[in-house]
Amino acid sequence: MSDRLEVLKTYKLFIDGKFPRSESGRSMIVHDRAGKVLAHASRASRKDLREAVEAARRAQPGWAGATAYNRGQVLYRLAEMIEGKAAELAALIDACEGGKQGPGPECGAGEVRACVDRLVAYAGWADKYSQVLGCNNPVAGPYYNFTVPEPTGVVCVLAPASPSLLGLIALAAPALCAGNAVVAVASSASPLPAAVLAEGVATCDLPGGVLNILTTQQDELTQHAASHRDIDAIHAAGLDAKNAELVRGGVAENLKRVTVRTLDPADWYDPRLCENPWWIEGFVEMKTMWHPASV
Repeated sequence: MSDRLEVLKTYKLFIDGKFPRSESGRSMIVHDRAGKVLAHASRASRKDLREAVEAARRAQPGWAGATAYNRGQVLYRLAEMIEGKAAELAALIDACEGGKQGPGPECGAGEVRACVDRLVAYAGWADKYSQVLGCNNPVAGPYYNFTVPEPTGVVCVLAPASPSLLGLIALAAPALCAGNAVVAVASSASPLPAAVLAEGVATCDLPGGVLNILTTQQDELTQHAASHRDIDAIHAAGLDAKNAELVRGGVAENLKRVTVRTLDPADWYDPRLCENPWWIEGFVEMKTMWHPASV
């Protein structure tokens, strides 16, 4: 029997393409379902949220200015990175959430496969959703009149406890697809898959600041996200009644676009429900343009 002490990993935050520790110096212990300590994760503070929003605001114009085809390529590359980390991610999901959701006994593997499929789906929508949501409006007179979608800006994602990784990706992918920058707050109950996801994001060609991932006790940041005037939209799921009310109340601060999903665990795996342009619609603004027509 060895008396060697296992060295546990401490996962950091992911802000602006870098891996800082929380400015508060705090971390939290993450246990598996049997109570064994798996690792430590940084516990983001209000200041960390603010810095992530600032990074997202700086990065968003460049991401929105990229071609839709390029955004699709980058999201597809992120799907490839997740595929490469499938075994590690599945093991973490099984350790923390096994048996709670997902099709079949291989819960972790099934969730990772669904994550890859979800990203591939939104990679495909990147250069197509505008044709579905936009339109050529009929007008009387020698004009063309077009309505086209544009990204709303910075979107905060509040991930559900289960499925933690698929929930985060399903909430973030529609916003990223449309050219928004995202600040994602991982599940408090199962933050490690999101922390490993950040390692894939760092090497998937996504520009720094476009997707920021925070691990923390989610309740600590919900109110601050709701009232933050530089967050343009919130995409959340799995909130209790109190936090759902806080998030919806944030609309009054700066007319945020707020979407709070109430899905059963099995619903997250349904592509017909979760992989369509109406999940993108909540994170775009419509711009109407007039153009003279030759007579």
